[in-house]
Amino acid sequence: MRHFPIFHDLRARRVIVCGATETAVAKLRLILKTEARVTVFGADPHDQIIRWASDGKLILIERDLQRGDAVCAALVYGATENPDEDARIAELGHACGALVNIVDNLEDSDFITPAIVDRDPVTVAIGTEGAAPVLARRIKAMNEENLSPDLGTLARVGQSFRTRADVLPMGRSRRAFWSRYYDAVGPRVLAEHGEDALNGALEALLSEALVKPAEAGRVALIGAGPGDPDLLTLKARRLLHEADVVIHDRLVPAEILELARREAIVIEVGKTPHGESWKQEDINALMVGHASGGAHVARLKSGDPAMFGRLDEEMDALDTAGVAFEIVPGITSAMAAAASIKVSLTRRGRNTSVRFITGHDMKGFAEHDWHSLAASGATAAIYMGLRAARFVQGRLLMHGASSDLPVTVIENASRTEQKILSATLSTLPDVLQAAGVTGPAILFLGLSPRDAMDAAETLPDSTDMQKAAT
Repeated sequence: MRHFPIFHDLRARRVIVCGATETAVAKLRLILKTEARVTVFGADPHDQIIRWASDGKLILIERDLQRGDAVCAALVYGATENPDEDARIAELGHACGALVNIVDNLEDSDFITPAIVDRDPVTVAIGTEGAAPVLARRIKAMNEENLSPDLGTLARVGQSFRTRADVLPMGRSRRAFWSRYYDAVGPRVLAEHGEDALNGALEALLSEALVKPAEAGRVALIGAGPGDPDLLTLKARRLLHEADVVIHDRLVPAEILELARREAIVIEVGKTPHGESWKQEDINALMVGHASGGAHVARLKSGDPAMFGRLDEEMDALDTAGVAFEIVPGITSAMAAAASIKVSLTRRGRNTSVRFITGHDMKGFAEHDWHSLAASGATAAIYMGLRAARFVQGRLLMHGASSDLPVTVIENASRTEQKILSATLSTLPDVLQAAGVTGPAILFLGLSPRDAMDAAETLPDSTDMQKAAT
C-alpha cells in the first residue's frame, strides 16, 4: 500500500485550486462538499467556477498563483493542464507547507483524491493507487447501488446521540446497541415514522440496553478453510467480524484475518512442525480465559476443525470450564485440493470410498492399514505427509502397491501460490525435494489431475495394440 487512506479535517482550512479549467471543475465538485475555505487561482475561468464564486461558495482570483498565496493552505491542487506551470505551483505549495496534488500526475503528488460515495456524514473513499480509475468508478457504482440514501440520515441522528450512548460500557454492549439501531430499529422507524421519530427510538433502545444483563462469553470453533477467503462460510464471516478475540492457527492467511474487526485482539497460536509451537494446553487456557472474562472468541482452525485439528481436546477444555461453544464447519483442504485438480474423490467403477489419513500422529509417523491402502483402486488423501513421504512410500511398496501408483501433490490448495505436482509412488520423495515443497500440502494416492486421467483413459491398452497389429 503506497497511499495510506486517511480522512483529513478541512473544517475552516484553506484549500487552493490552481487553474480555473474544466479539469479544476471536476475536483471542485468534490472539494466543495467539505467545510473548507476554497480559493481558485486562474485567468479566463470556467463558467461553472464563475457561478460558484458568485454564489459565495469559493473565492476566485483571476491570475496565476504567486509566492505567499499558499500560506496556511492545507491542500494545493495543480489543475492548469500545463506541466511546467503545475510544477511551479507544486514548488510554491511545498514552500508554504501544504500537501500538493497535481491532477493526473501521480508521481508528483503528495496525495490522491479518491472516488467518493457520499452519504454524509458517511463517506466511502475508493482508491486504486492511480492504477485503474475505471475499476474505481465501477466499485463506486456498486456502492452507490447498495448503500441506501437513508444511511446519511441514520448516521447524522446517531452522531448526535453518541454522548447519551456513552453511559453504556465500552465494548460488546455498546456495539450491540449501535448494531440494533443501524441494522434493524433505525431503518424501520425512519421508513414508518420519519426522521423525527429516531431520537425516541434511540432512547427506548438505550433504556433496554441499560437493564439488559451482560452477555456471557463464548467460543466459536471455526473452520477457516484452506486459505481462500471466498471459501469461508457466511456464518464464519459473521462470527469472525463480531469476535472480541481471534485466536488463529499459523496457516490462517492475512486475507482472512483482515475480516476481523480492527479493535479485536488477534493472537497467533502457531504450531510449526519440528519447530517452536504453542502447547495445546496453553491454547485451551487462552480460549477459556478470554471467554470467562465475557469475550466472544473466534478460534480459527485451518481447514475444518474436525479434521486433524485436535477439536476434541479444545471442546473438552471448554466443557470443563463451563464455557459455551459452537462449531462452524469449514472446507477441509482435501476438498479444495480435489477441486483444484478437477477430480471427484469417488467415482463409479474406480473407487467407492476415500480415506483421509495423516502422515503424523502423537508418536511420530502414523501407522495405517497399509494392506488396504496398497490395494488396486484404493484412494486416500494424506494430510501432513511431506516429511512422511518416504515412510509412506516404503510402507505401501512393502504391502504390494504398484510403483507406478499415481500420486498428486497440491501445495497451498486454493491460494494464489498453489502448486500442483504429479508423481508416482516410486518418484514421490524426489519430486517433493526437487520442487522445494514447504507449504501445507495434500498428497492424493491413486488420483491424477483430470487432464492426465482423461489422457490415460484414451490410450489403448497393450491387448488392443496387439490386435491392431495383427
